[in-house]
Order: sequence, then structure tokens, then C-alpha cells
Amino acid sequence: MIRTVATTPFTDQKMGTAGLRRKSTVATQANYVENFMQSIFNTIGDLKGKTFVVGGDGRYYNDIAIQVIIKMAAANGVSKLIVGQNGFMSTPAGSNIILKNKANGGFILSASHNPGGPSGDFGIKYSNESGGQIPSSVSDRIYQNTLNISEYKICDVSDIDLSKIGTQDLEGMEIEVIDPVKDYVEMMQNIFDFASIRKLFQQGFTMRFDAMNAVTGPYARKIFEEVLGAPKGSVVNYNPLPDFGGLHPDPNMVYAKELVDFMFSDHAADFGAANDGDGDRNMILGKKFFVTPSDSLAILTDNFNLIPAYKNGIYGVAKSAATSTAVSRVAKAHNIGYYEVPTGWKYFVNLMDSKRITFCGEESFGTGSSHIREKDGIWAVLFWLNIIAATGKSVEQITREHWQKYGRSYYVRFDFEGVDTAVADKLMADLENKLPSLENKTFAGFKIEHAGAFVYNDPVDHSSTKNGLIISFADGSRIVYRLSGTGSSGATIRVYLERYSKDNLSADPLKMLTEIFKIAMDISEIPERTGKHQADVVT
Repeated sequence: MIRTVATTPFTDQKMGTAGLRRKSTVATQANYVENFMQSIFNTIGDLKGKTFVVGGDGRYYNDIAIQVIIKMAAANGVSKLIVGQNGFMSTPAGSNIILKNKANGGFILSASHNPGGPSGDFGIKYSNESGGQIPSSVSDRIYQNTLNISEYKICDVSDIDLSKIGTQDLEGMEIEVIDPVKDYVEMMQNIFDFASIRKLFQQGFTMRFDAMNAVTGPYARKIFEEVLGAPKGSVVNYNPLPDFGGLHPDPNMVYAKELVDFMFSDHAADFGAANDGDGDRNMILGKKFFVTPSDSLAILTDNFNLIPAYKNGIYGVAKSAATSTAVSRVAKAHNIGYYEVPTGWKYFVNLMDSKRITFCGEESFGTGSSHIREKDGIWAVLFWLNIIAATGKSVEQITREHWQKYGRSYYVRFDFEGVDTAVADKLMADLENKLPSLENKTFAGFKIEHAGAFVYNDPVDHSSTKNGLIISFADGSRIVYRLSGTGSSGATIRVYLERYSKDNLSADPLKMLTEIFKIAMDISEIPERTGKHQADVVT
């Protein structure tokens, strides 16, 4: 039943910050998934006695690829797989299953917030025993293996029935099919005050949760409508579809347009939220009010004592370098640890495991805590609901009172997508060389205090990582440039702008950042070098 198949390498299987992501047309090539998975198994080595978790967000080709992974795992000597029913499992739920079962790792098939379907994107996230992203040293070894692979092993059997919960055997490997929602719901019940949130809904509170036809639909309906008693219909686009129903499952102001339009209408719900394709990102809205991810992280951190699981205190908080500095002021006020790391959730894991931080977040709509080792969209939504239930205040009121207390970081991200990779790389290299010469110079009234590459020295493993470029102005404003590692083709240049104000708290963010945006474009020469005079996405 075990067959050894000759193959030739693909040269494009280097993992990004959150796994391997490629166009579906690339991933569906013969032997493409097989080569990548065999390279992982080869890198791990002896698989006897090892257990892995498998699931996905339901996007196109997931069903086929999951069957391939199951058959290859058995052929390579894996002892057990824990698989989500019908192949479904969100990224945060997968992390929980890995930790709860002390598994050796897991594979979540998702391209996160990228579109799905035959013309969309496909991805595989490989987590280690921490339940989080593998370190670069391991992904580099996997990549080297992909360049030298000559064969893979697979069981030549019919597809495994994943529709029924229970166990079965394949070549001595146990396959346990589980309810992918059950354990996750139990975990959330142990963190938040469900009774208080349930009472909130009983009092007439309304919400609109957009699952964007992705994997968190079943999780959201179970938690919000069934367990907490939100009105039926509070969860929309709840049926996971291979192409996400044509939606781009990225929970931001551009791609979650249906939810945004509703929440900014005269018949808006009290609270709005959305998750991305695999459930690790979130967007928070009030009535005609948007909460930036940077502000959300700061507000959650400031209100940790309202949550049962954190009422006795938290270790600290960390943010990605590109995220606004809003949470730093909260950390200082609460006298807790504060860290700034490169983009990539794996950089938070060492800080969690060493009990340096409890909360962490990224500006790209990802927030989480040490309950798992991934960002967690529904966790963030429940945190907000718990704060609302405990204070009786609206989303807007909570946010504005936070600004009154700490000041406001006006913050916007500009994405220049589909840039030729060589052009983007050259632009960033030239910019890095240019920045040090700009220190102490003034542009349109903004004096540059520091300019250069962001370098992170991990306090746990003492590794050093360079990630992005930062211009810091004397008044606390910042410009951050970074190449994104989450796309499937070409390059995305991301420009993050921040301007801090203690007094002017109600201005339009784009107007507040107009001068800094012009400075950012003039210094980087993005329009001249890329031909893009406007960003493709502004969030």
C-alpha cells in the first residue's frame, strides 16, 4: 500500500512569515503539495510515535490536499493524526488542539486572508509542538530539502471518510476525526464571562458578525447565537465556501465592505466584527465607528482586569514594529513588560513561553494572548463583548475615553500590491542605505530623530532579526516601510504612518497624516520606481 514516487524539485517552496502560500494554479501542479510535505517530514526525521493535527479553512483544493497529507503521513510512519471533521479547522482552534493533546505539530491548510477558488490562493501553515509558527531556522531547512527532493512516500488507498467523528486506522496510523468547534468553545468559556455577555444580549444588545464565508462561521454561530444567545441572523456569511463566495476574506474596511456599509448605516447593530479566512484576524466596529487594530490591542490591554482569566494580572504585552505605539503607553501606565518584535507571530512565541508577555498584536488585524500560540479572531471579539458587558459602554465610548486617557495615535497603512519583486527589493535596499543620512534633517516641519533598519534581538534565544525600515520623528510620529511576506505572487510594499496627538482627538486620520504621507513618498520614491501613485489598499 505504500508507494515511493520519483519527483523533481520546485524552486519556489520557500515559506513566508506564516507558511507556504501560492496561487491555486501553482499549488495544484502534480507533486507540488507532495514535495512540500515530504520535505517537512524529511526535516522532522523519525516520525514514529509522533502526532499531528490537520485541518483547513475549506478553501479550494483543501479537500484533495488533506487526503494527500493523511496518506503521506501514514506512509512516512506518523503514529496519529487528529483531523477536523470534513477537514475543517481554524488556525486558533488548531493551535489549541496541538497544545491540549501535546501533539508534535500541525498543518492548517489556509492562505489566511487571501482570496480562494481556482484563480485564488492556496496555503499550508506548519506549526510545531508550541502550537505556533516554526522558527526561521526550521523553515530554512525545509526549503533546502525542497531543492534537493527526489522522491516522496504515499499510501495508495482510497480517500479517508472525514465526515464522521471517530477513529480509524491506516497502515498502523490512527486517524481521529474530531468536532473542530467543541474544544475551542470550551476554551473560550474558561477565559471570558459568558454569563455577563449572555445577559448583555438578553437586554437587547445587537451584533453583526461577518464570517466572510470562511472557517469561523460554524464557530461564531455556536458561540454567539447558540451559547450566548445573540439573535438568530447575527452571524452572516457563515457557510465556509471554497471560493469564499467571491469575497476577499480579509477583515478590513476595504474587503469587509458589506459589514462596513451596514455598521455605518442608520440601522447598524450595536457591535460589528469580522474574521478572515482561517479565523486568526479580526476587525472591530461600533455604530458608525471603526477601531484600528493598534487601538484595539491597547484597549484590550488596558482592560485586562475585566476578564476572568486575566483578573490576577498579566505579564506584559508585545506588538510588531509596524503596529502603532499606542499600547506602549498602556504598558508603561500598568508597569508591565513591553516588547517590539518583527512582523510574524512566531516572534511572540518565545516571549509567551518565557512568561514575558500575555497579550500581543499586529496592525494587520491580528490580536491574541498566551492561551494559544496564534492570533485569535473570535477571542478578540469576545474580549470586546466582555468589556462592553462589564462597563455598559459602547465601542465608540470605550475608544474615545481611552484616547482621553492616553492620547491618540493617528495611524494608517498603505499597501502597494503586485510590485515586481526585483523592483521592490531594490527600492528597499536603496532606502536602507539612504536613511541614516537623513537623521537630524527636517521635512515639512518634521525633524527626523532616527532612521534605519529595525533590528530585533530576541531576549530568549538571543537571535537577531532585521525586519523593515523605520523613520522616527522628534514629535513621536513614525514612518515604517516593509515588504509583506503574506502574498502569493509579486511583492507588496507596505507603508505605515503614525502621528501622535494628546489634544486633537477627533480629526480625520488621512488629513492628519497628509504631510507625513508626502514625506514618505518623497523619501522612498515609490511612485517613481513602481509607477504606483496611489496605494491599492488603505487601512
